[in-house]
Amino acid sequence: MTSDRPGLTDVSITLRELAWTIHRKAPERAGVGPLPTTEIALLKQVIDSPASTVGEIADALGLQQPNVSTSLRTLEQRGFVTREKSPQDRRVSLIQPTDSGIAEHRAISEEGARPVNDALLALTTEQQTALENAVDALTAAHRVLRREMGR
Repeated sequence: MTSDRPGLTDVSITLRELAWTIHRKAPERAGVGPLPTTEIALLKQVIDSPASTVGEIADALGLQQPNVSTSLRTLEQRGFVTREKSPQDRRVSLIQPTDSGIAEHRAISEEGARPVNDALLALTTEQQTALENAVDALTAAHRVLRREMGR
């Protein structure tokens, strides 16, 4: 990868490494047991886009439809999502989050954010401000990346 701004490559590498560190430290929820990263991503997608089909969820996340179906069955068994027949086509199931699924995702997100927040609080005020000022740019980069990936 060549860039006229090598500092941006440093940002890319740092963000990837940060994401991996956060991913590895994903919390295990008491009473529920570990929820694999794929299932957490699926649950978030269902919460963000309720009444989606399995195919739509698979496309949005860039996953294989059979893998999504298997993971959704697990989420359904845990009571985190439900399947409803489409009013337009009874052969199609629409995936909906349950209140329990929404609460579980919120709890996982909060637990996952805790060590990151603790690390951010250990930074200098200047470093914290720089990161706060970067939120809009990072959000925009995320949108561009998802759009370029077709998701």
